[in-house]
Amino acid sequence: MSADSRARSTKDTLISYLEYLSHYEKDLYLDSTPDFSALDAKQAASHTENSISGSLDPYPAHAPYKSLAEMESSIKGCLRCPLGSSRNKFVYGGGSSEAKVVFIGEAPGAEEDKRGIPFIGRAGKLLDHMLSEIGWSRDEVYICNILKCRPPNNRDPQPEEIAECELFLHEQLRILNPQILVALGRVSAQTLLRTKAPLRDLRSRLHKYQDKPFWVTYHPAALLRNQNLMPTAQQDLITLKKMVEEGITEPDSLI
Repeated sequence: MSADSRARSTKDTLISYLEYLSHYEKDLYLDSTPDFSALDAKQAASHTENSISGSLDPYPAHAPYKSLAEMESSIKGCLRCPLGSSRNKFVYGGGSSEAKVVFIGEAPGAEEDKRGIPFIGRAGKLLDHMLSEIGWSRDEVYICNILKCRPPNNRDPQPEEIAECELFLHEQLRILNPQILVALGRVSAQTLLRTKAPLRDLRSRLHKYQDKPFWVTYHPAALLRNQNLMPTAQQDLITLKKMVEEGITEPDSLI
């Protein structure tokens, strides 16, 4: 191997290693783009373009991004797991970039997959109604899912899909920096809390996820199937609103 070939190989290895490290930055986000001054200008420009400019990179880095819009543009072509090749639309998230509350479901459904917007089917309309009952609107909060692509037949997310996509959620939350997080449903709550505890044991308690207060309530789809749960679910949102208004962040502060 010539000296030039060895140099190119070393540079390519360095780039790959930096991309590998980015997968594990969930608690160690960088303040700026990595310094590529040791690389030649062409390679550095290519890496920067693929990482942060909004190109449809099939293997986008998980972090860091300057804004939600930049991040969505950069990762919407993601093919990191098989769901990327079967999706109709990439469903990033929606709502206020200054939201105090972020609602998190497990994955997009059929209607979301068609339109690329989270929670817009029957369950989403019910969520909108429930928010209006406590004086909130969709435009004031932020709504997203753990997965950005719809699993076949709306099955539960698989571990390998979660492993690839959850770090994107971490980056969204870093950018948003909300006051409180809300899991919508059993799958979202169990996945993010790494537990198999039933929903009844997870509700009415304030947990922590990514160092943020984490509240658990029913998925709106479950309420459509069993409307007897509606009063309890609405009480969850009333309590949530109280926590936000009073700045409650610790379980001992709950009444």
